[in-house]
Amino acid sequence: MTQTDLVVDMSNVIEVKDLTRVFGELVAVDALNFTVGQGEVFGLLGPNGAGKTTTLSMLCTILKPTSGTAIVNGYNITQHPSQVRRSIGIVFQEPSIDDRLTGRENLEMHADLYGVPKGEQKKRIEDLLELVELQDRADFLMRTYSGGMRRRLEIARGLIHHPKVLFLDEPTLGLDPQTRGHIWTYISELSKRERITIILTTHYMEEADSLCDRVAIVDYGKIVALDDPSRLKGALEGAIISVKTSATKQLSAKLSEVDWVKESREEDGQLKLVVKDGNAALPRVVEIAASSGIHIDSMSIHEPTLEDVFLNYTGREIRGEVGDEYGGLTAIRRHGIK
Repeated sequence: MTQTDLVVDMSNVIEVKDLTRVFGELVAVDALNFTVGQGEVFGLLGPNGAGKTTTLSMLCTILKPTSGTAIVNGYNITQHPSQVRRSIGIVFQEPSIDDRLTGRENLEMHADLYGVPKGEQKKRIEDLLELVELQDRADFLMRTYSGGMRRRLEIARGLIHHPKVLFLDEPTLGLDPQTRGHIWTYISELSKRERITIILTTHYMEEADSLCDRVAIVDYGKIVALDDPSRLKGALEGAIISVKTSATKQLSAKLSEVDWVKESREEDGQLKLVVKDGNAALPRVVEIAASSGIHIDSMSIHEPTLEDVFLNYTGREIRGEVGDEYGGLTAIRRHGIK
């Protein structure tokens, strides 16, 4: 069978069909279905343990599905895993570079591992160092790199063999907000310049909102919503008013009697109100509180965010800063989970 025989004619770079993974009695990934187009930045957004990393692990052929399958770059992940691996790049959640080598040496080593022809390696490495803006640090040991510089080099390493798809598992986990913002900008520019398809996992709302063309919200192994971020937020059709008061329950009871409050809930010690017209509703909330003798400490208003979307579909917030359900792709690979 030739390599041409293995290629599937398809319009999507990735096509996931009923993808499922079970660990004992735990259904980590539950019959996922989605497609990703060429050049798209696609996000899997959800809390730790939602099944994001397990999904990426199956798409990268690190982990075998219990049932279902997926097509990546025209290859079936269960039937032709070697072809899949040769056509993708991966940036692991946990650091996976050798800090005893320089940045350039790390890229040279991975160029050899991926079979990049010797005659092409030097130019390819120079181009990638320029792409991630590390030319001046190329010959410094990795142990001297900051967290953001390491991330950028890992992305360059993932691109060394011209992959069609780049998988990023929590690409900015553990970075400070400023560095995180720089990495977001870099990933966004990368997708445009290289026309590469990017799939990333994240539990950062801002990351999904600013980077992704489309977002799949994942909870308990299922996709509960999938669309572009603006549509997901727009579907809530309302603004969120946050009210801080010592009489939360009393005010909530009073506001339940009016039809312009679509929803009210207690969250983080505040009363959150979903209303259709926030600017019109704000003074009316104040009037109702005053007429009931309820003192309001503070109020704020904002348009729906992806946090609100997640809360709407799942009834809870995304929490946590640590790795996903098995500590990321590196941990799955290290412990040999199949």
